[in-house]
Amino acid sequence: MTSAVPPSAPLEVLPEGAIPAATLVIMRPSEDGGPDEILMVKRSTNMAFAAGAVVFPGGRVDPDDYLVARQHAPDLDEADGAARVAALRETLEETGLAVGWRGLAGGDVAGARRALLGGTLLSDMLAARGDRIALDSLIPFARWCPNFKEARTFDTRFYAVAAPHHSHELTVEEAEHSHIFWASARQTLSMADRGEVSVIFPTRRNLERLAQVPDFGGFSEHSVQFPVELITPWIEDREGQAFLCIPGHLGYPVISEPFDRVRRG
Repeated sequence: MTSAVPPSAPLEVLPEGAIPAATLVIMRPSEDGGPDEILMVKRSTNMAFAAGAVVFPGGRVDPDDYLVARQHAPDLDEADGAARVAALRETLEETGLAVGWRGLAGGDVAGARRALLGGTLLSDMLAARGDRIALDSLIPFARWCPNFKEARTFDTRFYAVAAPHHSHELTVEEAEHSHIFWASARQTLSMADRGEVSVIFPTRRNLERLAQVPDFGGFSEHSVQFPVELITPWIEDREGQAFLCIPGHLGYPVISEPFDRVRRG
């Protein structure tokens, strides 16, 4: 049984208190010629949201992200531009990978990361270096805002990007994460099915969507076939069993899951 958007769930209506955020799916070719690998991070068990879960890099949008977006991509919608900046900034802070920042290379990456984690504003850093960031390198493909009462509510924009070349080892930012790894979408889903990792509902649905295509080029072609609409999952009763559901027209191969199996946050 498939589900459509219920009449009681209008699009583009954010739950009260939703926090703007962004996440980045970074894809690279695998050495064995299989499906592209995706950069994943495991959140620390002491985090308030998604503790211990495996997620894509990302985080909340900061006020300075809006300034950077206006300076580097004034033609973008303000919220979209700021979310792209947040996705790039958070990825650098969390993993040490500089995406979309062509002027940053070699030993400069570690220094920029330390500066950001130490409180230096990205706008000040870019101005001091005279660098530009390429926000148009990101492919927008989803926007999720689950409204689970027991968790914080994030209005998260999802982007995909091809991994930039890098020669340094990637490491987690230990205050928020405990582990970092590359794996294909199918590999991460298999690890979740075996109980080796935990994934929250939005991450699982997006891994299933990513698993439909072999590489970044294929996902880029896939993503443009579907609109980016606000997804706020809802609960639907089916013969006495509760299911958590999402719309059926946005490119996801699995659009419902028994509510008692769902990890929400």
